[in-house]
Amino acid sequence: MSYLLPHLDSGWAVDQAIMSEEDRVVVIRFGHDYDPTCMQMDEVLCSVAPKTANYAVFYLVDITEVPDFNTMYELYDPCTVMFFFRNKHIMIDLGTGNNNKINWALTDKQEFIDIVETVYCGAKKGKGLVISPKDYSTKYRY
Repeated sequence: MSYLLPHLDSGWAVDQAIMSEEDRVVVIRFGHDYDPTCMQMDEVLCSVAPKTANYAVFYLVDITEVPDFNTMYELYDPCTVMFFFRNKHIMIDLGTGNNNKINWALTDKQEFIDIVETVYCGAKKGKGLVISPKDYSTKYRY
């Protein structure tokens, strides 16, 4: 599904995407198109993109092709989703302890739409950290 979303193939392109968008949240998926976790996430991103087009724009970045941000954003996971608004990184408290990014594949489309809406509403109010509508701290508890 990654072929349906725009790819950014240089550090400059990533910077331009983040800086040029004034009214919408920029959602960037860092990872590899061939990774199974990224494929799952890309499927959700593709289906969510038309529904959230008024307030979010989605891009994909290959972390091997564009290594510029790997150390800055600590991109060591196979799939990482980050949010930016008006050239500012928007952090999200998911209850996992890592407020900078989502580093697993979300399979529920409505959950992801809710997260993007929360990020957008919080960012519009000037908040740099928003609270997720769902707590993911018990994600791996059986």
